[in-house]
Amino acid sequence: MKQITVLGVGNILMQDEGFGVRVVEQLLKQYSFPQNVQILDGGTLGMELLRFLIETDKLILVDAVAGSLPPGSLYHFQNNEVKAYFKEKVSMHELGIQDVLAIMDVMEKPVQEIMILGVQPLTVDIGLEMTPIVAKKVDEIVEQILLVLHEWQVEVVKIDV
Repeated sequence: MKQITVLGVGNILMQDEGFGVRVVEQLLKQYSFPQNVQILDGGTLGMELLRFLIETDKLILVDAVAGSLPPGSLYHFQNNEVKAYFKEKVSMHELGIQDVLAIMDVMEKPVQEIMILGVQPLTVDIGLEMTPIVAKKVDEIVEQILLVLHEWQVEVVKIDV
C-alpha cells in the first residue's frame, strides 16, 4: 500500500505564510484518514522533516506561494513542475524541503509523485490571523486535497462535529 503524506508548511506567526499549516489543521479537525495517510503540520521544520517523509510514496505539499499572481490566487504544481518551483525559493522551510527531497533521492527512497497546492499571500507580516482573501481559500484547497486523495483511491471519512 502506498504511503501518502499531506504536508502543510509555513509560519503561523506571519499571517498568510501560515496557510499550509491552517489547511492541515482543517483537515485534521474535519476528517479521518486511513493508516497509510499521514496528515502532517510541518511548520518551518525544514530538514527535520526527513524522518517524517522518508517512507512517503506520494506527497501533497500545501504552502503559501510567492508568485506573480494576485493575492488569493491558487497554484498547483506536479512532479517536474515542482523542481522549477523550488528554483525560486521563497523561505527557509522551502529550502529545507527541497533538500529533504534531494536526500531521499540519494537514499534511493524518492517520492514517486509530488504535488504542491498553494495560495498567493497578500501579506507575510507578523500576526496570527490570515488575511480574509487567503483565509477563504482554505476550504477550496481542502476540497482539492480530498479530490486528489479520492483519485489515489484513499477513503476519507468526514467527522461529525
